[in-house]
Order: sequence, then C-alpha cells, then structure tokens
Amino acid sequence: MAKNECAKTRTKDNPYEIWRSTNRWEWRVLKKWKSPEAEAKDPYARWFCFVTSPMCPEGEMGDVYVKDVKQYANMVYPVNTIDPA
Repeated sequence: MAKNECAKTRTKDNPYEIWRSTNRWEWRVLKKWKSPEAEAKDPYARWFCFVTSPMCPEGEMGDVYVKDVKQYANMVYPVNTIDPA
C-alpha cells in the first residue's frame, strides 16, 4: 500500500492542494486522512480543508468529502507540469 504523503497538517497559507469551483468556492487541502489508493475505495473519504465561499468569505476549517470537492471543483494548485521533451 502506498504511503500517505499528505498526512501532516499544513497551514492555510501552505496547502497541499487548492481546488476552485466556478461559483467562487475554494478548498485548501491541509491534510488527507488516507492515501490516494485508499480514497478511491472509500466513498466517505475526507480531507481536512480551509474552505472559503460567497457565504463565508473569511473561511472555515473542517473535514469535507473528497467526492464532493472533486465533483464541483478543479485543482488549480499545484499546477500539473509535464515536461514536453
């Protein structure tokens, strides 16, 4: 089984990933509870995030379901860089 590379909690200014939706929601992933392989098998997999939205522009921290973030948002950080060589 693969190791969870995102197991240590980070600050909101240094997230593992940032996901954004088209309606101004943003999820900053501060911790992942499971490895990507385990997340894929668990419909209730969750991330600890700092979330901002039009209803809460100052943001709140808490657990969110991975499936909800991936359904409604796109990852904007880290930028996927592929070497064109």
